[in-house]
Amino acid sequence: MVKVVLHGCNGRMGQMLSGLIALDEGMMVVAGIEPSGEVKNEYPVYKSFEEFKDEADVIIDFSTAAAIDGLLNYCEKTHTPLVLCSTGLSESQLERVEKLASESAVLVSANMSLGINVLLKLLKNVTKTLYGNGFDIEIVEKHHNQKLDAPSGTALALADVMRDELDEISYNLNRTEVRKKRDREEIGISAVRGGTIVGEHEVIFAGTDEVIEIKHTAYSRAIFAKGAMSAAKFLKGKGAGKYNMSDVIG
Repeated sequence: MVKVVLHGCNGRMGQMLSGLIALDEGMMVVAGIEPSGEVKNEYPVYKSFEEFKDEADVIIDFSTAAAIDGLLNYCEKTHTPLVLCSTGLSESQLERVEKLASESAVLVSANMSLGINVLLKLLKNVTKTLYGNGFDIEIVEKHHNQKLDAPSGTALALADVMRDELDEISYNLNRTEVRKKRDREEIGISAVRGGTIVGEHEVIFAGTDEVIEIKHTAYSRAIFAKGAMSAAKFLKGKGAGKYNMSDVIG
């Protein structure tokens, strides 16, 4: 039995996880952490980790960057394994995550879906060939109108895996500021926000007289919740280190 604390339990993903974990005989939620303190679940809900006195095997985080410091404080003290899914973290928070991973198990992923993580592997294999043959690279991501950060953490993860395969590549997030032709050494990232779009990411390789488009569409948040559950099961009992969904898939 994997005992889980849900950080951000009353958010959309927290509620999705609560329902799915309740149906999983190998997992249980021992507590939720929610700043508002509002209780929507059968398990106890605390306003902060300072109020939580029990123990857990893993923490699954689907909160916001503003709530991460309290989470990291707790993990630094207890070394409880952490599945970190929040995006939009500051540089100082990312540095703390790196330090935490040297002391305990931390799995970091901007997107928990199997499809996105397969796409990351695919991009790693094809980017150098396509870019080396003159293809320009663009990313278009779409999300619901309640999403706070832009571009999405997933879009940046896709860009990062391609940049790692190339030399001297920069990101262009806003072409309205400067009137000029597209730079060859850039990846353009565009963000669309509207309605109830769960998540859509399209990577465009635009060459001379031909275009290759690789697209992933999420139709339900359940794919992210199921991925987080698999990550939590994987992380239980793991030693210190920084893990990702490729480790889980492998």
